[in-house]
Amino acid sequence: MFSNPEYVYEVYKERSFSRAAKNLFISQPALSVTIKRIEKKIGAPIFDRSTNPIGLTECGEKYIEVIKQYMDLQNGFMNYLNNLEELNVGSIKVGGSSLFTACILPSVIARFNSRYPRVRIHVTEANTPQLDQLLMDGDLDLIIDNSVFDTETHDSELFRMENLLLAVPASFAVNEDLIRYQITAEDITSKQFLSDEVPAVPFEKFAGDPFILLKSGNDTRDRAMQIFAAHHIKPNVILSLDQQMTSYNVACSGIGIAFVTDTLIMNTYHNPNVVFYKLDPQYSRRALSFFHKKGKYVTHAMTEFLKTAAEIAIE
Repeated sequence: MFSNPEYVYEVYKERSFSRAAKNLFISQPALSVTIKRIEKKIGAPIFDRSTNPIGLTECGEKYIEVIKQYMDLQNGFMNYLNNLEELNVGSIKVGGSSLFTACILPSVIARFNSRYPRVRIHVTEANTPQLDQLLMDGDLDLIIDNSVFDTETHDSELFRMENLLLAVPASFAVNEDLIRYQITAEDITSKQFLSDEVPAVPFEKFAGDPFILLKSGNDTRDRAMQIFAAHHIKPNVILSLDQQMTSYNVACSGIGIAFVTDTLIMNTYHNPNVVFYKLDPQYSRRALSFFHKKGKYVTHAMTEFLKTAAEIAIE
């Protein structure tokens, strides 16, 4: 009944018999015969062939759920065997947003690779919802993100805390009355801005100014909206973007105010066309962590990768 599960799963992923057959290096007729044989054993169809692309029947949805569990068990056993080889073989699949894959993962990967050159590392760049789905499906081992996930389904390892800041075009008139609150890129890089002696900017001063926000579903967007609500401000949002780096570059062009993180500023060239302000830590301070699927076997390679990341975080 559960023979050739990889065939069924490939058709499910591709939503196409022809593409699945190509990926499996078999003919489409042979694949179709195999799927029909499995469906006959089950006594019900797995795929709804009346739709384009093909979908799953109710029975098919349950079948795929069981296959995923089976694949998790199989992968767990193979990873256990890899551990016995003391990391002479193996792989890690890591995911993150464009900011984290560009600014954080390279240094972690470089150090890990110098220690375990035979462990292959695969990196996926996507937004948070996509990364989380890949993690839950077993297509990623780890993701690095600043979101809050359900502890019933996710385990996490703190990388470090990060802080939201305001990047305001230097040409904006509001800056003239806020000189004492301005912080420099050097203050951010050295973390001097975290001192209690450095005050948070009175956010209500920006009421009416144009803002650039990230799209819904992003933790930075959620925190920005919390800050607006706390100060009873209806935001003047002129752009909603996907990436923090893009919003920062737009702010540097003088169009609007952006919420950025110290992670970004510490890893990019400072543009003199913007000035920075500290925000209330109640809303701006958050955890940047590595997440993995709860209950999934944590390989030796994953453990060593997280240890390497922890070393870099404290440097």
